[in-house]
Amino acid sequence: MFDILVYLFENYIHNESEIYVNQADLTRELVKAGFHDDDIFKALRWLENLSKLQESHVKPYLTKTNSTAVRVYTADEQQKLDAECRGFLLFLEQINVLDLPTREMVLDRVMDLDSKEVCLEDLKWVVLMVLFNAPGHETAYAQMEDLIFEEPTGPLH
Repeated sequence: MFDILVYLFENYIHNESEIYVNQADLTRELVKAGFHDDDIFKALRWLENLSKLQESHVKPYLTKTNSTAVRVYTADEQQKLDAECRGFLLFLEQINVLDLPTREMVLDRVMDLDSKEVCLEDLKWVVLMVLFNAPGHETAYAQMEDLIFEEPTGPLH
């Protein structure tokens, strides 16, 4: 399922394709690309749920915020996101790429992935997908894009 999400993001969303494809046509294209029907359905549902989260005016999981609060991860979240991934989310909060609502959206979308564990590279893609249409997060999206795609120049020592 995750491969489909990245494929869709790279080919349609990120490229700001002007072509609006209906779900049946998109499903046919994804089947031709080698993806399975069940995974396609899961990926499209995942994107639909992301859209619903981003469109909601009231974030039910975040009614009051406290900037000094510490996020405590559930056992399921800790199983899916190792210490490196959780540390990366904290880093993104510290550099203001993620705020509390977008972090919770990222966690919601990560927990809805059909894998038992999520590696750091996959987490970065989920963050990028969440930030892409998040209102008022254009700068954060650009920063995240740089973190994913920018290749280091010169010696790394």
